[in-house]
Amino acid sequence: MSSPTHFPAIAPSARLSERVADALSAEIRSGRLRPGDRLPTEPELAEQFSVSRTVVREAVSRMKSVGLVESRQGSGVYVLEATIPPLSFDASYAVSKEAVIQMVEVRRALEAEVAGLAAQRRTQADVRQIRQAIVTLDRAVKAGGDGVQEDVAFHRAIADAASNPFLLSTLQYLSQFLHGATRVTRANEARRGDFAREVKEEHQAILAAIESNDAAAARAAAFDHMNNAIRRIEEADPAFWRQEGAVLARVLMSGLAPDAQRP
Repeated sequence: MSSPTHFPAIAPSARLSERVADALSAEIRSGRLRPGDRLPTEPELAEQFSVSRTVVREAVSRMKSVGLVESRQGSGVYVLEATIPPLSFDASYAVSKEAVIQMVEVRRALEAEVAGLAAQRRTQADVRQIRQAIVTLDRAVKAGGDGVQEDVAFHRAIADAASNPFLLSTLQYLSQFLHGATRVTRANEARRGDFAREVKEEHQAILAAIESNDAAAARAAAFDHMNNAIRRIEEADPAFWRQEGAVLARVLMSGLAPDAQRP
């Protein structure tokens, strides 16, 4: 094991956990922390960085999500062998309508292929899961909710039906970024009845194509769904971006709801 690493205190920041994760990741990329090395304990890291243990816990969770470290029960957190360099997104680009549209463009490329594979490989159990996800989403909206978690669950059910673990892992990694875009699009769509009806019809079209084993139609329906999401963002009332949309877009990259942000 390499010699112990000592970390300087982190200066105050809106997202301390990101700064801690970046500092630890830099040590791994530089080779000062090597595969198999155990990270200092949570209390040790909190003391060295001069942050709370909660901040350290969030930083380590972020590193786990991109495959840099893993927890071993009763032993600690260890550095993993390097595989594919983790993706990085510049948060400075994530505070605008344009950024949300770009995130939906990422979803468009993925969701279309996922739906096509789901149509080819789905089981009857998969179809029931997708159909139930739509029902749950409709109930959440009727109850006055934003439907974000339920919308994510609908698309996750389709991804499960695609039966591609690598594609599913990619979506799980990207979910920390794409979830924020979903929150923005759902908030916009909730402001207009016609938007909400369109979304419901698009979800039904995707389900129908998957249930019919029509891969081409499923890809087209999912592609159109994402295209229409972009159109709905472009047609959003300017007041949306001066108010709710702007607030949601600022936290897009963290994948957290505004009320979930912590210093």
